[in-house]
Amino acid sequence: MPDSPAVAAKSPSSTSLRIDGTRLLDRLDRLAEIGGEDGGVTRMGFSDADVEGRAHVARQAVEAGLTASVDAGGNLLIRRPGDHRHSTRPPVLIGSHLDTVANGGRLDGAYGVIAALEVLQTLHEAGVESDHETIAVGFANEEGALFPQPFWGSMVLAGRLDALPSEPEDYAGRPLRDALARAGGDLSQLKTATWSPGSLTAYLELHVEQGPVLERLGRTIGVVESITGRIHMSVQLHGRAGHAGTTPMDGRQDPLVVAAGLIQAVQTMATRENLCRVATVGRVEVLPNSPNTIPDSVRLDIDLRDSDPTRLDVAEHTVRQTLADLARAGNVRATIESTVRSAPVHTDPKVRDTIAASAAELGFAQETLPSGAGHDAQVVADIAPVGMIFVPSIDGVSHVPVERTAPDDLVAGAEVLLRTVLKL
Repeated sequence: MPDSPAVAAKSPSSTSLRIDGTRLLDRLDRLAEIGGEDGGVTRMGFSDADVEGRAHVARQAVEAGLTASVDAGGNLLIRRPGDHRHSTRPPVLIGSHLDTVANGGRLDGAYGVIAALEVLQTLHEAGVESDHETIAVGFANEEGALFPQPFWGSMVLAGRLDALPSEPEDYAGRPLRDALARAGGDLSQLKTATWSPGSLTAYLELHVEQGPVLERLGRTIGVVESITGRIHMSVQLHGRAGHAGTTPMDGRQDPLVVAAGLIQAVQTMATRENLCRVATVGRVEVLPNSPNTIPDSVRLDIDLRDSDPTRLDVAEHTVRQTLADLARAGNVRATIESTVRSAPVHTDPKVRDTIAASAAELGFAQETLPSGAGHDAQVVADIAPVGMIFVPSIDGVSHVPVERTAPDDLVAGAEVLLRTVLKL
């Protein structure tokens, strides 16, 4: 990739273009109202609020003179009319996701999509012509908070169709097919939404850090060097329900006791045994959830993360063996399935260097760092060079209502994204 801007002579200088910071912040505020509740935001993938939020962003794009469409996987794609006419290289894709976890933050994912929209509008209003088309994307169901198929949209785009269930369902057994259709997608036509390797010059994702590093170091911009690997495991435990007062302790088949042992073991794997960087049990369902009844069944989800794929494999094997031992001791039937497997990914060195140069030219202090959270970029890396830009998270928190980033930092990240697109 060239180090200097590949912009037609009649286009404005890359150094003269600036993001409309006021418009960026206003759009983030307005989007946060959709699904806003209890101080946070709930726009779980393919929910009514998510569909409303995506339609809202699409309308803003059209009002800005851009085009908006939805592919079969449910991904929102925003383009400049006729931007492809001067293309001699594949497009540059920029964006993130619009869905959230339950009662999550207002910036995670959404910031990257709104900033991408701002970049396209800035280029469009300035009449910039480059040798590649720039496309903004809002990936569908990155979080997997309602439908347990996280990274759904990026997996479709990257062609990982064999890794997706043929008839996905949400946690309550409702089909994704209908929800996807309401969002403008089509489960029967997913192949039409795939992009082949080499079909993109690069993918850039701007995101809040979701951790404390940049804030602690006093840096405005993070240049991401790698994205953590992740294994998500779903566990089902089946015992025998019984009366809490009349069933003797030595005759019980209590799946919740087994679940408790497994939860403790998962915690120990990361804290004392150092088998992986972090290990979390983030969802537990107990049936019947009654104070005077021995449970009949328990479902829980386990999240393992590390930047070393070998360590991840060892941690997964340890979870499976520990579960088998605990279930046998508790006379409980257990099943376990690895529902998500994302390999660690390193960002592209040339894209990294371009981000760093852009930040330096704009006068922003920067830091190279890994991402401890998973992102669509690690999936898109299957087919294209990827880069990620971080901005600080106040107190290092995310996925919660108090998720915040200073307004100046939000604008700075969008400026670096714009400059990087121009330099590519």
